[in-house]
Amino acid sequence: MLSHKRILVTGGAGFIGSHLCEKLLDQGHEVLCLDNFFTGSRVNVTSLMSNPMFELMRHDVTFPIYVEVDEIYNLACPASPVHYQHDPVQTTKTSVHGAINVLGLAKRLNAKVFQASTSEVYGDPTMHPQKEDYWGNVNPIGLRSCYDEGKRCAETLFFDYQRQHGLEIKVARIFNTYGPHMHPNDGRVVSNFIMQALRGDPITIYGEGQQTRSFCYVDDLVNAFIRFMDTDKDFTGPMNLGNPNEFTIRQLAELIIEMTNSTSQLVFQPLPQDDPQQRQPDISLAKEKINWQPETQLQEGLAKTIAYFQGVIAQS
Repeated sequence: MLSHKRILVTGGAGFIGSHLCEKLLDQGHEVLCLDNFFTGSRVNVTSLMSNPMFELMRHDVTFPIYVEVDEIYNLACPASPVHYQHDPVQTTKTSVHGAINVLGLAKRLNAKVFQASTSEVYGDPTMHPQKEDYWGNVNPIGLRSCYDEGKRCAETLFFDYQRQHGLEIKVARIFNTYGPHMHPNDGRVVSNFIMQALRGDPITIYGEGQQTRSFCYVDDLVNAFIRFMDTDKDFTGPMNLGNPNEFTIRQLAELIIEMTNSTSQLVFQPLPQDDPQQRQPDISLAKEKINWQPETQLQEGLAKTIAYFQGVIAQS
């Protein structure tokens, strides 16, 4: 196994991708960060630009990729409803054509390749918590389908390349993740609530706020990615990665108001179409295979994320 690798991270200037690039550089690897900056930002990787082991390449994964690397992490795809519903056709193309191009590159290079899949492959689950052998409850023609079905098809492609071409793959299903470098206007619940609270705006809750989510801090998630990539060839996943501690949306809103000393009031809106009522990972497989579970408690992670967004507001 190479101790020093040249590693491609698609979507590397995005929220999670930028943290992964930083961690891989800290481990002494060369990192090629590929991003088209649709939702990613150069600001997220500005601190890495002076590192001679880091290279930034503007490119869209829906077009073929011609580079030489040892490993690939495929994180390219908008992950929040605001962004993936803005151009749903392009979202599906990013997941599907992007997977085909990344897998084609991995096949040519005989490189190990990681797919950042999502808990959205489970849809609005009838199993709780969700285990990897659950096939999901997904609307194939709804407003979220461009993302849900795009990611499901990408998983299909990864496993078909593995079976047909012997490619070494790793497929992770990511549950709600939060932390610095989140886009302030991505429409996701943590960033929404923090920005509204810091500005003293009303905090928007859909439904009665009793739907649940599980929130994983980004550093914990990135550590899991790297451990997963270091597993033997026979272990492909899919593997759930997330924090099994479950909170209602209302609990999250009230905690953020308290931590920011905000004057914001809660306002309630109708639930969006196909919004899952429960989302909680069963991470037994991750505990068994990579000896991993999240270490960052919600309040600790929120404190770091709030500090980040305070800086964003101060600079705007």
